[in-house]
Amino acid sequence: MLLAETDASGLVLVDAGIGLGDIADPSGRLHDDWIEIAGPVLDPGAAAVRQVVALGYQPEDVRHIAVTHLHRDHAGGLSDFPEADVHLFEAERVDGGKTPKQLAHGPKWVTYEGGGDVWKGFAGVRPLEGVDEDIALVPLHGHTPGHAGVAVRDGDRWLLHAGDAYMYHGEVDRAEPVTHPLMELVQMGGEVDREQRLEGVARLRELVLDPEGDVEVFSSHDPWELRRYV
Repeated sequence: MLLAETDASGLVLVDAGIGLGDIADPSGRLHDDWIEIAGPVLDPGAAAVRQVVALGYQPEDVRHIAVTHLHRDHAGGLSDFPEADVHLFEAERVDGGKTPKQLAHGPKWVTYEGGGDVWKGFAGVRPLEGVDEDIALVPLHGHTPGHAGVAVRDGDRWLLHAGDAYMYHGEVDRAEPVTHPLMELVQMGGEVDREQRLEGVARLRELVLDPEGDVEVFSSHDPWELRRYV
């Protein structure tokens, strides 16, 4: 998850993680087989809404949520922010979600399809509607039908949250990429279009390895990347 504080558009959250409803009813909302495989931390204090409050904000201060995709570990917390606009590609809203309980509250969808801008070599990039600051959905399809990265301008650099486009830094931080055996099994078990996903990863690698670049790329599940920000 990534939280952006803006001057004019309130708080913008990238992904909502596992929510309080999931933690209260893990078997019903997350399912025991997934819990056994993924081993999620089911701590209410780790939920996005609790972290927002710990920073001194209120849940309603989160006015926009950009989701990389609708898997349960990314969308479960949407119900903790029922008034937020939820931004995603239309293909993801239609085909990407297998999380009916996490979406039962009826999110306030803002969907995007077709057109868009070119940003850092990516076509079809869509700035978030209703957000004045430079925050945009970047097509990184393949993990799911409408999977997106989310680009956020931070001063003179960009942060690019790549979601689950890749799961291990070795895929993007060296000229000869390497995968993590366990993370690769997880990725292959869930992706819907491997060729499309790897095309996006190749472009991410170019950004990471560009010595003149101004984009900092990170993903959702790599603990080594997370240590940069701790």
